[in-house]
This record gives sequence, structure tokens and C-alpha cells, in this order.
Amino acid sequence: MTAEPLLERLHPTGLHDHDPVFTLHEQGKMEVRSTVPLADRDDLAAAYTPGVARICTAIADDAELLYDYTWVGGSVAVVTDGSSVLGLGDIGPAAAMPVMEGKAILLKEFGGVDAVPLCLSTTDVEEFIDTVARLEPSFGGINLEDIAAPRCFEIERRLQERMGIPVFHDDQHGTAIVVLAALVNALTVTHRQVLDTTVVISGAGAAGVAIAKILYEAGIGDIRVVDRQGVIGHHRPDLPAHKAELAMMTNRNGVTGDLASALKGADAFIGVSGGTVSERALAGMNDDAIIFGLANPDPEVHPDVARRYAAVVATGRSDFPNQINNVLAFPGMFKGALAVRAEHITEGMKVAAANALAGLVTDRLAPDFVIPSALDRRVAPSVAAAVATCARRDGVARR
Repeated sequence: MTAEPLLERLHPTGLHDHDPVFTLHEQGKMEVRSTVPLADRDDLAAAYTPGVARICTAIADDAELLYDYTWVGGSVAVVTDGSSVLGLGDIGPAAAMPVMEGKAILLKEFGGVDAVPLCLSTTDVEEFIDTVARLEPSFGGINLEDIAAPRCFEIERRLQERMGIPVFHDDQHGTAIVVLAALVNALTVTHRQVLDTTVVISGAGAAGVAIAKILYEAGIGDIRVVDRQGVIGHHRPDLPAHKAELAMMTNRNGVTGDLASALKGADAFIGVSGGTVSERALAGMNDDAIIFGLANPDPEVHPDVARRYAAVVATGRSDFPNQINNVLAFPGMFKGALAVRAEHITEGMKVAAANALAGLVTDRLAPDFVIPSALDRRVAPSVAAAVATCARRDGVARR
């Protein structure tokens, strides 16, 4: 019997033979390469035994040398349980690996940060935290990814308390950073002041909670967060902890009811929940509104509909103007945090990243250009510089 080629054995039905995306992903999207020569015995002796023993001994005497003489200071673990993969939901850790690989190569390509994708076969909070915490000697930072709410809030909080390196849940904070940057510029385009602006957020999951917090930190006048039961506020009993916290900082006017009620007199809508927003609800917004429909692949408000009510429209898609893409945030965030060996990432560092992003388009600001392109090579260095400066100012930098 003639042996079949490996890929034919992997795809025996032939269903994917002509799909270029499957071709791109064959055998994964990343590899490990040596940064030193291994051409002769001297190279081997220096890179491995016996020379490596001198490096190990030095690190044993001074743990901080780990960051100078290994890759740890410039590396990140991208960790998930596969319970909330963007647009796909709870598909499990194995099926999440292609996304984690993608995250890793974006960190390298745009931020110069080495990254390793790790998919954990547990959704137990304690098991997840213990596993990740034990990785600390191997990485300079932890990028949590695609973990379902509300577990993601506790996991990030407790890991950051336990670990002495930055822990960053990108689904929360990466989204929030880019949203704030785009919103700041959209307010300028529509001649609004931050303190006088009312923003409605549809969705109280990972992204919605983080967006509400960063907008509060930035001084947005009124924030209304809406979940499946309606507007979140003190009028609702028995809220889970993360929503009770939102009730403390949002809905200052005590609005009740559904999304349409929340949108009455609002200046901006930010959708991170999926579903569809009716035109009746949009009609209740103020003139020259701002609409960010960020669900993928189908925005909560299609741009063609949004433009009937809004002066500035953004989506999460690359085929419309003003794409809210997390790649604008996380490579620069980690690049800057690792450069100063930050112990953790502060709220100030997130706002600094957003302001750096917003500043990259001020010279060409327009309704269809309130955020840089994901392919703009100025982004990561600008964000990194702002993050590093803020880390020093906030007292979390170790160099």
C-alpha cells in the first residue's frame, strides 16, 4: 500500500483542498528559530553546555538577570480556555488554538514581542489560575484571551494579585482602549465635550464592562450599560458583582427600561453584544450621533443604517471605515510594559495607550477616519512609548 501524504491523511474527505485559508494554516502559523549561530563546536559550547551553566549560576545569584540573559523579558504567554472565542463562542481549547497562534504572530509582527499560545483544558477558575501562575518564571507577561465572563474578571484580578508580571485580558482592555481612542476623536468631529457626553453600551460582558470602566476613567459625563434585562442601575436587585460595580459608576440619571429607553437623548452607542438595534431606538438619539456597532461579523447596526442617524460610524470589520481592532492596542501595550519591566498594567497605562492612538490621526481627522489603520506601523511604537512613560509615572516600572 502506498503511504498517503500527511495532509491527505489529516483531511481525508478533501473538503478543504481548495480553500486558501486552510492552505495558509497548514502546520500552524508560527515556528521557533534560533537567534544565535550553531555552526561549530564553539557555538554549541557557548549556547549550551558548558557555557550555559555560567548563565544559570548568574541567574541563581540574581533573579533579575533572567530578563537580560533569556528571552523572558520580551515574551508573553497567550492563554485561553476556549470558552468565549470571538464570534464562535465556547468551542473549547483545541479549536481555539488557531486564534491563539494568530494572536501570537500579531504580537511579534506589530510589537516585536515573542509569544507562545497556550490552550488549557479546564474551565475551573482555581485550576486555571494555578496553572497560569506557575508559568511566571517563563514569561514577562500574560495575555489572557477568549475567556467567558464572569470568570474572566476573577481570573485576571487574582492572577494579577498573585503574579509580579503584567496580566492583560485583551478582550476586555484591548477593546476598551481602542474604543476610547476612537470615541475621543469622534467627539472632536461632532463638536462634543467629554463631560457633556452620554454613551450607551449594549452588552455587559468582558468588553462592555471594560469599556464602561475606561470611559468612566476618562471622564465621560453619563454612561448607560444595557444587558438582556435592560439598563443596569441601582433599581435592579441581586446584580452579580461585576454588574453591581457598574451600577456604582454608571446611569447617574437613573434611567430604567430597555435599550430604546437608554438611547433616548444619547450621543453615542457602543455595541458589544450582537443582535440588532431597531431604527426606532436609533431615532431617539441626539443629532449627529456616534454609532460603534462592534459585533462580528454582523454589527448591531449595519453601517448603511447607522449613517442615517450618525455622523461617525465604526465597526469591528476591515471592509468599512473606522475599524475598532484590538491589534491597535495589545502589541504596543505589551511592548511598552515589557520595556520597563512593569509589575502590572494600571488604568492610567490603558488611558495613555488610548490617547496615543487618538493622537495619530489628529492631523487628518474626519468622520470616516477617527482611528488609525491596523496596518499603520506607527501604532505600536507610539502606544509603547506612552505606556512606558505612564508606567514610570504610576510607579509600577522596575527599570
